[in-house]
Amino acid sequence: MIHFLNLKKLNQPFEAAFQNKMKQFLEGGWYILGNEVKQFETDFATYCGAKHCIGVGNGLDALVLIFKAYIHLGKLQKGDEVIVPANTYIASILAVLQADLVPVLIEPRLETYNINPEEIEAKITSNIKAILPVHLYGQLCEMKAIHNIAQKHNLLVIEDAAQAHGSKLEAGSWKLDEARAGNLSHAAAFSFYPGKNLGALGDGGAITTNDDELAEVLFSIRNYGSKVKYENEIMGVNSRLDELQAAFLNIKLKQLDSENESRRSIARRYLSEIKNNKVILPTWDLSQNHVFHLFVIRTSNRLDLQKYLKENGIDTMIHYPIPPHKQKALTNWNLSSFPITEKIHDEVLSIPLNSGLKASEIQHIITVLNHY
Repeated sequence: MIHFLNLKKLNQPFEAAFQNKMKQFLEGGWYILGNEVKQFETDFATYCGAKHCIGVGNGLDALVLIFKAYIHLGKLQKGDEVIVPANTYIASILAVLQADLVPVLIEPRLETYNINPEEIEAKITSNIKAILPVHLYGQLCEMKAIHNIAQKHNLLVIEDAAQAHGSKLEAGSWKLDEARAGNLSHAAAFSFYPGKNLGALGDGGAITTNDDELAEVLFSIRNYGSKVKYENEIMGVNSRLDELQAAFLNIKLKQLDSENESRRSIARRYLSEIKNNKVILPTWDLSQNHVFHLFVIRTSNRLDLQKYLKENGIDTMIHYPIPPHKQKALTNWNLSSFPITEKIHDEVLSIPLNSGLKASEIQHIITVLNHY
């Protein structure tokens, strides 16, 4: 069986470094917000091209804390509306709700699965104060168009970059220099869930920003609202990037570009060699704006195709089977209609794509799909 994702195999090349780092960690005796977290925050900020990185407990917390920090600074108020793609993973929407804000769901483009700027423009009202573009599956949203809308209406732009570590706009396409996810907005949220392109061996998350004032609040709010021990200036939470996970992430960060290029190389093969009119392939311009956290195809007979692939030794996953507005947790939206989103959630199927795949496995996936 070709596993959809074999995390043990993907982490195997790092095992010796992990064990050495674990030994140093045990000998050092500092377990919370130590040098490993500080080093990762410095290195990841530099990698993204951002001024600040704030390590937090997970990707959901990263989003929630951004919104709460903006509320603390008076740049958002409880009850303000935030534009969110309707086909995102539910965490994006939960973050808005948990910050006492109101999500406004917007349809994506069918071709890219990312939020449609034309739909954003059409839904702008005086109640909307922020846009939350989600770089779904690892492909950057149309950030120039989104920023043009935001500047026109004086809106905050907050990236959900949980699946897009290392995605990059090339020189000339964004301001003057190339820029990565995490430096394409006022603030960005990342997840280091183990299956991500930059994945920890447990939960973890981070926020990147160039805003000094926002960063100062975030460093405090993640740690009980405290800058000085036992002095609590604001209502904070306990959401700190774990010291050991930061150590592991520091090791893996050095190989992130290599991992992403390996994924792109496999994606190029899939896009050029899978030829079956029953299978709709993702849209990509072959630039570095996609890191293929997932390679997502579409078909009108998903369950049949999934069964066929399993019978031929290929494991797959569905990202995601139920759209957020149809989830029981979001009853306020259950009667809403988002036809493009619903079509996507009814048809998408993720096939294996990661650097752990053997050449023979990649070829087998291509051959089997072509014979469907």
